[in-house]
Amino acid sequence: MIEWQNLHHSELTVPSLYALLRLRCEVFVVEQTCPYQDIDGDDLVGDNRHILGWKDGELVAYARILKSDSDVEPVVIGRVIISGRARGEKLGYQLMEKTLEACEKQWPDKALYLGAQAHLQGFYAHFGFSPVTDVYDEDGIPHVGMAREAKQA
Repeated sequence: MIEWQNLHHSELTVPSLYALLRLRCEVFVVEQTCPYQDIDGDDLVGDNRHILGWKDGELVAYARILKSDSDVEPVVIGRVIISGRARGEKLGYQLMEKTLEACEKQWPDKALYLGAQAHLQGFYAHFGFSPVTDVYDEDGIPHVGMAREAKQA
């Protein structure tokens, strides 16, 4: 059973912030052997939100939602991650459902954007995202920009 949290950055506790940074480093930097500056200054600003999935007290799923101050910029979903210890349980689908629910609740009239690893295009297409860029290299990993229009009332 996964316990989900949808938190504004001001609601993050020190232990939950530590857990999400640790998970991101564990997978994006160490597992994917991709040294990059994960702590980019966007985690604790504006209306940005964090979706956390906990199992038995361990953070196993996470996504970050970035909301620009601009009215025309899309909401950006990023840092979508499942712990290596929890893969194969279809948690990615649950995580994206929770992330999209959060976006629709907070910003129902906003388009969404994400930079997907290219091999995950089909996964994100399941949630209504379509490619909007060519495949590009990001830190040695092929990515593609994908977008989803705002839902119409």
